[in-house]
Amino acid sequence: MAYDLLKGKRGIIFGALDSNSIAWKTAERVHEEGGKFVLTNAPIAMRMGQIKELAQKTGSEIIPADATSEDDLGNLVNESVKILGGKLDFVLHSIGMSVNVRKGRAYTDQNYDFSHKGWDISALSFHRVMQTLFKADAMNEWGSIVALTYMAAQRTFPDYNDMADNKAYLESVARSFGYFFGKEKKVRVNTISQSPTPTTAGQGVKGFDGFITYADKMSPLGNATALECADYTVTLFSDLTKKVTMQNLFHDGGFSNTGVSKEVMDNFTE
Repeated sequence: MAYDLLKGKRGIIFGALDSNSIAWKTAERVHEEGGKFVLTNAPIAMRMGQIKELAQKTGSEIIPADATSEDDLGNLVNESVKILGGKLDFVLHSIGMSVNVRKGRAYTDQNYDFSHKGWDISALSFHRVMQTLFKADAMNEWGSIVALTYMAAQRTFPDYNDMADNKAYLESVARSFGYFFGKEKKVRVNTISQSPTPTTAGQGVKGFDGFITYADKMSPLGNATALECADYTVTLFSDLTKKVTMQNLFHDGGFSNTGVSKEVMDNFTE
């Protein structure tokens, strides 16, 4: 169901790879709610994914950008404002990658070049994106910037590896930059801490299937899907959440506040 929540609003959506990705679902929902946007991803990810299909479906243009390059981001922001015909109202940062995870390196045996690369792409890129927007004065007042995160920033999930550290850094950037963006531009900055979700990125984590099942049994409402995350993101892009900023918002069916559930206990008792 559509409510025209984003009618007349303009933005940029980072990270749509394929129809499993949260950014993809968000783009579809933003389009349904009347928002216009530019899609962007790293050139290599664009070759792997099906972003052109999404662009056609939503009437959007694509601008490739490496989120670790200030030049690329500067070009992306300037071009987006031109294409969309004005300043931006929303931005979704849905970017994450760990080379250590991809190469099967344990947390206790990190290759620090890999760690640095993963941090640059997954976490520092959020600061880069916001600094680019801030310096270009590219956001409208009461605009909204959202990044996707995961609860491994607060609690240990052994196989999440160095991505946990990246997400902790990302959440800190949201609070720190959120202060300045709020104070000077009336723009809000939040992170959504989503349930484990079977996206292309998520499935790279070892033992992921078992973990999704566990989280589902732990959450009173069950795991939140990618589409439900897209719905929640739409509310944060809308004018209904104008005073919500610098928050890490758990969107996980109650997992984050559940000590243990009956279903999980039943597995350990006879």
